[in-house]
Amino acid sequence: MLKFIKVKLINRELSWLSFNERVLQEAMDPRVPLIERMRFLGIYSNNLDEFFRVRVANLRRMIAVRKKQVEGFKGSPVELYAEIRRMVLDQQEKFEWAYKYIFEKLSEADIIQVDEKTVNEQQLKELNSFFERTLKHAIVPIMLDSKSAFPKLRDSSIYLAVRILPVKGKKIKYALIQIPPEFSRFYLMRSGKQDFVILLDDIIRLHLESIFSIFEFKKIEAYTFKFTRDAELDLDDDISVSFLEKIEKSLKQRKQGKPVRFVYDERMPEDLLKHLLKALQLKMGVNTIPGGKYHNFKDFMSFPAFDRKELMFVPQPPLPHPDFEGEKSLIKKVLEKDILLNFPYQRYDYVVDILREAAIDPFVQSIKINIYRVAKNSQVMNALMAAVLNGKKVTVVLELQARFDEEQNLYWADRLKDNGAKVIYGIQELKVHSKLMQIHRREATSDQFITYVGTGNFNERSALVYSDLGLFTSNGVISREVQKVFRLLENNLERPVFKHLLVSPFNTRRKVSALIDQEIANALNGKIAEIRIKLNNLTDARMIDKLYEASNAGVKIQLIIRGICCLIPGVKGLSENIEVISIVDRYLEHARFMIFHNGGKKLYFITSADWMERNLDKRIEVACPIYDRIIQKEIERLFAIQWKGNVKSRVIRKDLINEYRPSPDGKPFHAQLETYKFYKRKKIT
Repeated sequence: MLKFIKVKLINRELSWLSFNERVLQEAMDPRVPLIERMRFLGIYSNNLDEFFRVRVANLRRMIAVRKKQVEGFKGSPVELYAEIRRMVLDQQEKFEWAYKYIFEKLSEADIIQVDEKTVNEQQLKELNSFFERTLKHAIVPIMLDSKSAFPKLRDSSIYLAVRILPVKGKKIKYALIQIPPEFSRFYLMRSGKQDFVILLDDIIRLHLESIFSIFEFKKIEAYTFKFTRDAELDLDDDISVSFLEKIEKSLKQRKQGKPVRFVYDERMPEDLLKHLLKALQLKMGVNTIPGGKYHNFKDFMSFPAFDRKELMFVPQPPLPHPDFEGEKSLIKKVLEKDILLNFPYQRYDYVVDILREAAIDPFVQSIKINIYRVAKNSQVMNALMAAVLNGKKVTVVLELQARFDEEQNLYWADRLKDNGAKVIYGIQELKVHSKLMQIHRREATSDQFITYVGTGNFNERSALVYSDLGLFTSNGVISREVQKVFRLLENNLERPVFKHLLVSPFNTRRKVSALIDQEIANALNGKIAEIRIKLNNLTDARMIDKLYEASNAGVKIQLIIRGICCLIPGVKGLSENIEVISIVDRYLEHARFMIFHNGGKKLYFITSADWMERNLDKRIEVACPIYDRIIQKEIERLFAIQWKGNVKSRVIRKDLINEYRPSPDGKPFHAQLETYKFYKRKKIT
């Protein structure tokens, strides 16, 4: 451990905001097609919603208990909150500029946004018909007055705050309208070669007089706002209540969580704003964020394509894996050799197909899998239920604490149990975040285990946009240790020993520290010493301290960190041998893997764990060694491609500027595109 230098860190919250600004950069990047840029605005907004619901909510708790210091920040929680607000407002300006600019450019391509003030007569006729025929019946205005309690607002919804100016001598009336969530936010119209889009918000504004026709008024107007609540689940210690019941109770409480953000149209009249803030028990400037006319931009993640391929990313359909394609039995192929899949560059279908094969294979005895997040209409879950119906023993370890997916996981738990599967809810104190599957097959007197270890969820939808690695293997030592993990999950009193797998919270921190120590020893002995790691987040202070120690010993360290990075690279006497880049691009960089030089006998691991305290000490996570020489070469090549990238790579620095990485030879190198080309070429040798 370092004795002479106090470990310095970038604050976690500020680093996250810097990451989200990289997402916003994609919406501002002229190299990104226009419709995709609009969708990046949606991703940015969705990310920010979750940040406030989780991280800012936690910060508000720190303020409430008057905590004086925050890790990685010179100041109090109150001062950190002020800095967060400053950064968010700065990004909000960029966001509003990007939104207007993108629509200006779309209009040049004959895709035009209209609102309640700019629709023409023909469009008005169509919108009136749509409103009267369909939309009107879904709108339920709520009048706001002193006689009635203020309605409970949902933080996933958009609201219009309505201000009704009466005729002379009468009081101003206020009302709320929830934008009906069952409708698309975008209503499309076409005229000749031009496409027009109007937001549902503006269709409602267009018909306010009709909605409130029973009142006499001089003027009626509506302003958008949205409301964000604390999303933390508070699980009490009542041992008489089951874990399942605690989750269900906490989900209900989440809907009534304390407010952490109120985003409103900055044009909203002062009297209306004061009325809302008072009713919601909020203070101006503390929880409030002024913005533009429209909110809940997460809907823009589904911004329509208008059948305009030239305004979208060039299609990159997932490619076949040369070892699986054309095979009658995928299971038999895995029994022959290890196979690594890289999504979304290669087909995720193989994961589902191997489950379907297992469901009808007469030699398959059982299937075990642990689930964190799955698709809404999950093919994985349907394949598991088919296996049950075919007489296989199916055990599903289902994590109920997967944030914002708890209700869907409860739904699948019920369906699985109804179909006869054994469902285990994991361990209350330890989230199960590993990505494991194991198929037990018995042919004659031989037991065979087909094991899958991944870096991402069993989710065929997210596998189209999340880059992840998944290893299929029948390797005996790996399969036996994965069996131990499942036994642990089924009987959490057991504490197994792992020699090959790195399993949190049991040995990951200790073994990774030992691997770094070996590189330090090699560097001090004049040998080549290198560490190359790709993660989503790096926040754990002790692991950062260990990397600083390695840097000072002369170990060359290259890190690709997509999201939060609390390590400060390139500081003399602290981290001068550490370089960090972040790639934000078309696909979400989600794969995690590690390469240690190890005196020339390189060690390779893929892992489900980031280097965060929760992943190392408070979750079940699994890192798997890669023993196959061909796959080792593949991982080596993957890191080299990503490290060479400069088109979408940003240099991580203490000042959080997010500068694009310069090219040494002045030539652009697009890492994700080159990765796709890599897999498009012939079989790796």
